[in-house]
Amino acid sequence: MARVLSLFRPHPFLGLVAGRKPTFCKMSMDTRAREVFAAAVEAVQPDTVVRQSIERKEDSVIINGHKFTLNHNLHLVGFGKAVLGMAAEAERIMGDHLVKGVISVPHGIQQTLQQHGKGHLLLKENSRIKVIEGARHNLPDADAQKAAEEIKHLASELTEKDLLLVLISGGGSALLPAPTPPITLQEKLDVTRSLAGAGATIQELNTIRRALSLLKGGGLAYYAHPAQVVALILSDVIGDPLDLIASGPTVRSQAWPEEILLILEHYKLFNSLPTSVREVLGRPNPRWKENKDESDTSGHVLNVVIGSNSVALKCAALRARELGFRPVVLSPGVCGDVRYVSRLYGLLARFACSRKEPPPEIATEVLKLGPEVGVESWDLCRTMQVLDEGRTEGWGATCLLAGGEPIVELTGKGRGGRNQELAMRVGLELRDLELPPNGPVFLSGGTDGQDGPTEAAGAITDGGLHDEAQAQGLDINNFLVNNDSYTFFSRLSAGQRLLVPGLTCTNVMDVHMLLIPPMPINIR
Repeated sequence: MARVLSLFRPHPFLGLVAGRKPTFCKMSMDTRAREVFAAAVEAVQPDTVVRQSIERKEDSVIINGHKFTLNHNLHLVGFGKAVLGMAAEAERIMGDHLVKGVISVPHGIQQTLQQHGKGHLLLKENSRIKVIEGARHNLPDADAQKAAEEIKHLASELTEKDLLLVLISGGGSALLPAPTPPITLQEKLDVTRSLAGAGATIQELNTIRRALSLLKGGGLAYYAHPAQVVALILSDVIGDPLDLIASGPTVRSQAWPEEILLILEHYKLFNSLPTSVREVLGRPNPRWKENKDESDTSGHVLNVVIGSNSVALKCAALRARELGFRPVVLSPGVCGDVRYVSRLYGLLARFACSRKEPPPEIATEVLKLGPEVGVESWDLCRTMQVLDEGRTEGWGATCLLAGGEPIVELTGKGRGGRNQELAMRVGLELRDLELPPNGPVFLSGGTDGQDGPTEAAGAITDGGLHDEAQAQGLDINNFLVNNDSYTFFSRLSAGQRLLVPGLTCTNVMDVHMLLIPPMPINIR
């Protein structure tokens, strides 16, 4: 292990500066974990991210360093689960310069926000923005298609003097269904479902969706040309790829017919395609070559990611420091099988909590897990370096932060989600380590506040999980086999380990947190 970390040893004076212990905190480890998670969610609230991204100066606005003149020429469209709050804040900032707007939001969201005391995320009664609710159960439907048609109509009427503000968040793809005629919405759904059922990747699914859609893959920006388009994006995708978030309606993305044909033939679906789909796929790239100048639609589009998992982790790290931890961010892109992810966190915890020099096998296995969980070797080495320094140089407690979206293989029919299952599995990995406050604590939570079809966002665990469950007659392995993590945590100690923040109004994937207590100084 020393050979691995020696490559990253800092200068001595850096160790002295970084070694200053944060302020002592009397809160329990559990409470501090919840506080840090709350800070992560608060950082990516829809109104907060919009307010921080738009600087209003009299009759102009500055967004991402670009200045735009306001002259009662602003139009607004939006689609996504967090767009209502984004739109309310945008209208407050822009004032009467906003001429008209249309947003597509989830069914029932306005009533839900009102019931949960989130009135500040609702539009005012005299708003110039029309709200259309649709996409029940997060599936495209007739109401969402109506909203998409109105958004397309608004964009199509704009001139070179207009500014179109586009608000995008997770769930936007289902809320903006606009199949290319003569394809019907049902036909498009059937094709994508068949692809998904055949095992197509998310990249392949999005390629087909864009090919069958009027507005995805840059279609919205095309219809808004020659107006200036500014898109503010709240990302729920690992790495924040603009073409994948809501299928990229403001990002020009063109697939060659050969590529589309290859995908459909690979999954043996081409011969079963409806006639309308074959007709559309047979057209020679019509979107960018009809009527409108193809010269540079991209020059009229500015895409800005204003909220993401990275933003949430950054603010979580600040709160962790306030609560007495030295924060270190591993990665905002943790993915892969939840079993590999739990093993990674278990190994990092054992590495950090080792009273002696950790066995080199731990570091070796951590690095081998990197490709399985989407984390670069450099980030793993950097993280182990910090954990090693915290252990050997007495830097006090450490808060390891990460984010992303692990995958759970469904083998049962229980209730739960990836965060609660990850917490269960990490709890088993931490078995035999000391209990808090002298041992590590792990938290996994979805920033949208809902982990699977449950009221919980996730759960908190530690090395005592197995014995605690056994004492209460709960067999963890049986619950894992049945993917019944919510039932397990609900029954365990009256649900005290569950993370239930309520309606969060946002979504930037998940937050993972490993709290490491101070280890005795071990000078080598």
